[in-house]
Order: sequence, then structure tokens, then C-alpha cells
Amino acid sequence: MRSRMPALALAAVTFGLAGCGTPAAPGAALESFTTDGLTAHIAVLASDSFAGRGPASIGEERTMAYLTEQVGGLGLLPGNHGSWYQEVPLVRITSGSDAALAIRGQGAQARFQYGTDFVANSKHLDNAVTVADADVMFVGYGVVAPEYGWNDYEGLDVRGKTVLILVNDPGFATGDTTLFRGRAMTYYGRWTYKYEEASRQGAAAAFVIHETEPAAYGWNVVQSSWTGPQFSLAAADGNRARVSVEGWVTLETAQAMLRLAGQEYETLKTRAAARGFRGIPLGMTASVTLRQQVERSTSRNFVARLPGTDQADEHIIYMAHWDHFGTDPTREGDQIFNGAEDNATGTAGLIAMAKAFTALSSPPSRSILFLAVTAEEQGLLGSAFYGGQPVVPLEQTVAAINMDGMNVLGPMRDVIVIGLGMSELDDYMTAAAAGQNRVVRPDAEPEKGYYYRSDHFSLARHGVPALNPGAGQDHVEHGIEWTRQREAEYRAERYHQPSDEMLDSWDLSGMVQDLQLLFTIGYRLATSRDFPNWREGTEFKAQRDAMMLGTN
Repeated sequence: MRSRMPALALAAVTFGLAGCGTPAAPGAALESFTTDGLTAHIAVLASDSFAGRGPASIGEERTMAYLTEQVGGLGLLPGNHGSWYQEVPLVRITSGSDAALAIRGQGAQARFQYGTDFVANSKHLDNAVTVADADVMFVGYGVVAPEYGWNDYEGLDVRGKTVLILVNDPGFATGDTTLFRGRAMTYYGRWTYKYEEASRQGAAAAFVIHETEPAAYGWNVVQSSWTGPQFSLAAADGNRARVSVEGWVTLETAQAMLRLAGQEYETLKTRAAARGFRGIPLGMTASVTLRQQVERSTSRNFVARLPGTDQADEHIIYMAHWDHFGTDPTREGDQIFNGAEDNATGTAGLIAMAKAFTALSSPPSRSILFLAVTAEEQGLLGSAFYGGQPVVPLEQTVAAINMDGMNVLGPMRDVIVIGLGMSELDDYMTAAAAGQNRVVRPDAEPEKGYYYRSDHFSLARHGVPALNPGAGQDHVEHGIEWTRQREAEYRAERYHQPSDEMLDSWDLSGMVQDLQLLFTIGYRLATSRDFPNWREGTEFKAQRDAMMLGTN
């Protein structure tokens, strides 16, 4: 394989330069996107007969059959070495609600109640998991970020210990734009990262301290999300590379724990947000036992491929999650979570995107991979599995474009890019949007870390530049406030509810507009020799640079 160094050297060029000589997206492909076609796909995928598209259910069987029929019928190739599917081993773990967190320190002790004071579970595939008398250490934000000159674990040995961690990152806490990305959350602020880093450091247990503003949701959300069955991937080691216990504690619980250690929460929080902070031992121990029920299953990612011509080893990925929450027979009334907007729209968009690329008179230079992933609603599990075991080597993956919850409100004057400013894919988006007389706007709430909450992130975290577009907000006819009211209504009444069904009020002309936009971006990438990179200072750039430098 040839070196990617020349491509990396060109990656800093703006789209206007990189796109010179790139042919415009062909009209026949753009015209293949129709509201009727999208409506037909969504109606099937969100129908009651698909039973809410739950992983490892009859809904999955019907979804896989539909994708195979629709995409396979376009003449694309099975994308996983002759198969349409990539098997994803899942595990469902249900922890008992009788667990207690016992703290002993400086001649005093306290016992905290599951659900009310803390929540916890384990990814270990064991019927019982115990952390006994593990020394507790406060590790600030629990971050090791070389690009920001930050290491909360420096000089600490937390092996076999319990770590207590602040939520979000120092930039949010201080508002200091010189710390990380200021108020905008980085991946280091996400609770998922904090457990991963604690695992790398060898900790036995990790508890994140909940605060509503930096977490972006209340304790009630933590309770509902972390109690009951929890899905995970099933690694060959039984997930023992993870900390034994992962959990949250309320702010009040953390304050009580720290008082046992003779410390004040606000004082430690202030110290933790200053450069040079290092974690400290608290002179106390923590004990907790989780009794668990472990159930294994297998789900599938759907993978299809359009081979390129002279650069066929290089791929652009379009992705969408096909799954939703299935059915809940304990509910009164409607028991089916149809998931029409989330994410039958994105899945229908993926089918339509495949059709558009097959409408080309000849394939582009680079190959296109169409990836419908499972178990997004259970924590990005299908895409995480793909990211760890990619069908296409990551150094041959030019970019990923995600489609999750597409525009059903009609045409917009703008388009949102969640994570705007992170990668050079922004330049492609800006140029394509200008071709539609639209402007690109950032996510209005970057402090909530939405970039790290959808499937594209499973590739971004491995270094692949990934675009996460959102629907615009400036409706051509009704304006911004009307759009925001419709979005708020959806969040309050239909999001993750059985009522997320197709509505007669939908206007899919906006979805057509967005799909044409995303096709244009992918087409220009697929007919280019450039490899877009991350912007300087982002948390994924060093990994991408190292990946590409090692490609020969």
C-alpha cells in the first residue's frame, strides 16, 4: 500500500482548494432521492410488524431481511468478506437493587443506598462482583490528555483501588477557554471515557460524582438509565479489562464521603480544575457487592459495499443505526417502540444513499461502505464493535458520515454540524451547503457533549474523521422559533416513546435536501485523493496522525 504522507500533507488545504477539479455530484444520483421513496422505507421499518427493531429479536430478523432485499437488490456487494452481516456478541446484565456502598474512614463509617445515593453495575460476566475494602482516591476529572498537558493520574498508583471522579472536564468547570475547549465538552468529559481511563490505570472501581449542570441531565436520568438490564459487548476475556464496578454517586453522597475524609467537596473541585493537580488518597475504603444475572445474545451489523475503481482500498462510510427499543409487554396500551424518527429515518436514508451511488454511470475512485449498526440505543454497541474490529482497516477509512434522526419538518436555510470545528470535514460540509444556498451552524449546546453520543463517535475515537450532521433550525417557511418548538415537542412527547411513529404532518422534502447534501460530500471525498484530518488540538488528531504515518 502506498504511503498516505502526501495526502496528509494536503489535508490542511481547505475544501475550495482540495475540491479543485472535482466533478459536481451527478444530477441523476441527486434526483434519486424522493419523498415517496423515503416514506415507503420508513413506513415498513417503523411498522408494528417490525416490533420496534429490538436487537436479537424478531424485529432484527425482519430488519436484516429488508436491508438485504433492498440494498442487495441494488447490485451492491456483501461488505463483510462475502457476508451482509457482522455478528456482534451482546450481553445483558441485570444487577440486583439490594447492593450497598459501604465507606470506612478515620474512625467513622457510612452506608449508602442503591438507586437513591448511588447506582452501579459491572461489565464483568460474573454472577457476583465484589470490591472489598478498596482504598479510595480522589482523582479530579480522571483525565490523561497529553494534547492538553493534563494528567490527573501522574504519580498515582490506583491499582486495586476505588477512584472518585468529577463529571465533565476542567474547561466547563472554569469557563476558561485555555483549558481544554472551554465550556464545550471534550471526550475527556464524558463518563464513558472516565471509566475507560480508570480501567487503563488498573482501578477496581470508579464512581463519577453527579452534578446536574455539568452532566447535562438530572439524577433521575442516571437512575432510569443505570438501573435494570444493561447491555454490553462481550469480550473474550469476560470484560475483565474493565474496572470491576462502574457507577455514579449523587453530589450529596460525594460530599458525605469526603467529610469522612476530612475534605470539603468544593475545595477539592476547585483544586482539581487547576493545572498541575494530581489525585490524592482519601484515607478511607469502599466496599460493594453486585449480584448479577448475565444473559448472552448475538445481534448483527449490516454491511454493504460499492467497490471503487483505482482507489478501491480507500473507503467512505455512511452509517446509521437500525435498532430501537423493541417492545415492552408490561406497558398498558401501545407496547411497541416503533422508532420512526429515531432511527427508521436514518436507516431509510442509508438505503436511499446506496441507491443514489448505484445511479452513477460508473463508480467513484474510492469505495463506499454502507453500515447499519445495531444496539445504538444500548450504548453505541454495534458501532463500538465495528470500531474495534473494522471490516475496512481504519487507515483505509477516509471518513465516516452518520445519519441519526433525520429532518422530518421540511427544507431549512441552515444545517447543524454537531462538533463543528473538530475536523476538516467541516470544509466539505460548508462547500456543499453553500451549493444549496444554506449556511452551516454549530450545535447550540456544545457543553452537553452530543458529539460523543452517536455512532460516528465509535470511529472518531479510533482516529477516523467523522461527521455528525443535525437537521437545520431555520425553516424556510416558518423560521427558527417554530422549528425549535417542534423539536421540543418531539423530545417531550415522542422521543424514546411508543408514540415515535410516522405522522401525517411530516414533510420529508427537508430529508431529501439533507441526503443530497450528504451525498455531495461523500461523492467529493470519493473522487478525491485527500484524507481530511482532525483540527489541531482535538483529542483524536494524534491517533490519526500516528495511524497514517505508519501506513506504507
